[in-house]
Amino acid sequence: MGIITYLNEKDSELFIFPNFIINQVKEGVLVESHHNDILNTIIHRYFRNREMVYISNRVNSYTVNPLIYNETEKIPNLIAIAMIPETDTMRKNAEYERTFFDKPYEIFETLGEAIFWAHQLVAEYRSQISSQPSV
Repeated sequence: MGIITYLNEKDSELFIFPNFIINQVKEGVLVESHHNDILNTIIHRYFRNREMVYISNRVNSYTVNPLIYNETEKIPNLIAIAMIPETDTMRKNAEYERTFFDKPYEIFETLGEAIFWAHQLVAEYRSQISSQPSV
């Protein structure tokens, strides 16, 4: 499970692995629609035609416009989101944001639990795809 690459962007740090991205948004950022464009570009570059999970490791305080999730869920190979909130307030925000996202979205206590879930989800998804009959 080695890291593919590390990106230190203006608004976040991204750790890219074979089946998922761990994103740590920086303190005070307002996450809006243009962040979806950045995420989509990164996913396309590193996960072209492969399923993946986005893991948000919420270690800093920042604000998310929940309306962006409508666009986020349209990223074709993004199959799920995992959140690891550090505080109760972050957890409440993540629970609220979940209502705007129609793909699997789970909240975890630890990064390890989120990574385990991401691996399981990707494996299940790929297994379902490979067991479908060819047309």
